[in-house]
Amino acid sequence: MLTKAERTKQFILETAAPIFNQKGIAGASIDDVLEAAKLTKGCLYGHFESKEDLSIQVVNYMLDYNGLRLVAAINKAKTAKTKVFAYLDFYKDPLETNIKGGCPVFNMAVESDDTFPIIKERVAGVIRNGQDLFVEILNKGILDGEFTNKLEPEIYAFKAVAAVEGALVLCRTMNTAKPMQGLIKNLKEELEQFVI
Repeated sequence: MLTKAERTKQFILETAAPIFNQKGIAGASIDDVLEAAKLTKGCLYGHFESKEDLSIQVVNYMLDYNGLRLVAAINKAKTAKTKVFAYLDFYKDPLETNIKGGCPVFNMAVESDDTFPIIKERVAGVIRNGQDLFVEILNKGILDGEFTNKLEPEIYAFKAVAAVEGALVLCRTMNTAKPMQGLIKNLKEELEQFVI
């Protein structure tokens, strides 16, 4: 059970997440968060040392939240193929993302590239862990005889993640989910070619 202080901090993070995801770290202001959360500066600074501290914790919250939901979707599937399909389907509607504003992994990767080294490293770790999990699922599928050993897990995983993340941005910019649905269908068909 969370204490009142822990609940307040959690509320601030949840409230700030879509603001930071939509406006970015540089664009989001303390006043934006205060207005959305209906809190005073004193309350906010009772939980966070500075805007930088708030930014880091909000990014961590967004990445963890998104990651936990993705892993939960994948873990519902039983086979390697259905786990990959669950990953792809997790992103099937780029206009309605878990946190308003798009994929926090992509958003924070772009913004932190040259300006926020701590956040850049955190995002890089999330991407590496996600790639490793994807490759592990595909390797297990090969080991279990679900896929032929002609499947190259590292290449397929990288291509799928890069394509989906890129498609998220393009679809959001064009305000349509249709290209993403075509991409996911194509990635599934490609994987089906390796099913034994």
